[in-house]
Amino acid sequence: MTYNDTPRHQGLRKRLVDGLKIKGIRNEQVLSAIGNVPRHLFMESSFINFAYKDQAFPIGAGQTISQPYTVAFQTQLLNIQKNDKVLEVGTGSGYQAAVLVEMGAKVFTIERQRELYLKVQKFLPSIGYKPACFFGDGYKGLPGLAPFDKILVTAGAPIVPPDLKLQLKIGGSLVIPVGDNQRQEMYEITRVAENDFTSKKHGGFVFVPMLKGTVNS
Repeated sequence: MTYNDTPRHQGLRKRLVDGLKIKGIRNEQVLSAIGNVPRHLFMESSFINFAYKDQAFPIGAGQTISQPYTVAFQTQLLNIQKNDKVLEVGTGSGYQAAVLVEMGAKVFTIERQRELYLKVQKFLPSIGYKPACFFGDGYKGLPGLAPFDKILVTAGAPIVPPDLKLQLKIGGSLVIPVGDNQRQEMYEITRVAENDFTSKKHGGFVFVPMLKGTVNS
């Protein structure tokens, strides 16, 4: 792939991965994927020197590229296996989708902001990542492509969208931050039978809010 990924970038990624280990990320696949995905390419050029700091940054359209720790934490909860069929709700910059593809998942990602959807649809294949990208309302998911092994929501939802729960396979899991606009609790929801779900909480986070509908501008 022809993109600018220098030994300096690679060294900064290694340092980032070392920091994630210290913060408790143990899944070697997750650490390897974050070590391989060139996060600097997902950033606005003015933030490129901050690409490997463990922080969230603006990406346009009022959205952010998530903090690497948050990406790693959510991905670790999903327990991705090779060829898992994964629905990501909230494509954003495409960084999380790239991490999932890097881990061998079959990724279907949906974005409500047309501006971001159009950008990522071209950008990700240009750096070697080819998830299936969709423009639409994340609350509705992708019923025509369900069921999914795993579902990941990358925005804070006031409730767990019922449509998403019903798009899980039996035994599949949904990772979603749930709460108000100030703070959310990370939930891991498992579909144990047709109409039976279990849930676990995994601590507090702050995400941009998950909004309904689509934005065409």
